[in-house]
Amino acid sequence: MRPIGTHESRTRYPHYPPWKRVAQHSTDQLTIRARWQIFNLMVEQLPISTPLDLVFHALADPTRRAMLHALSNGERTVGELAEPFANTMSLAGASKHVKALESAGLIRREVKGRQHLCRLDAARLADAAQWLSFYERFWTERLNVLDALLREEDAQSDTQGDQR
Repeated sequence: MRPIGTHESRTRYPHYPPWKRVAQHSTDQLTIRARWQIFNLMVEQLPISTPLDLVFHALADPTRRAMLHALSNGERTVGELAEPFANTMSLAGASKHVKALESAGLIRREVKGRQHLCRLDAARLADAAQWLSFYERFWTERLNVLDALLREEDAQSDTQGDQR
């Protein structure tokens, strides 16, 4: 019996990618390791060096941003945070997002019996806002230059239109 990745399976099923090729027996699937593995890198924590990196990693995902927005209105359970995403993710998936927010220091979780209550902890958000404000002057400066150029261009087009 040959594994899926052998020459015979490639010639019998050439149009299937290696990870979708059909095995000859159902037990063949149990002994074969996938060539490529899929990881959810947006939810699982990567080795990140600073707390600020963790904050920006957590804020990079729209699901986590929506969860933070819900927490801005008050304390919520993990189930309540997961409820708006019930049709697109499992409770376990939502819990991973909550863990990412917790490891970034953006929320605090308190266990009361079987309930996990989450509340917003805005101190790390303030650190991120402070970091961004340093670069805001560069953005503002560049936008002011762009505004001046556009106003100058409009003025030139107005004067050329008047001369015609």
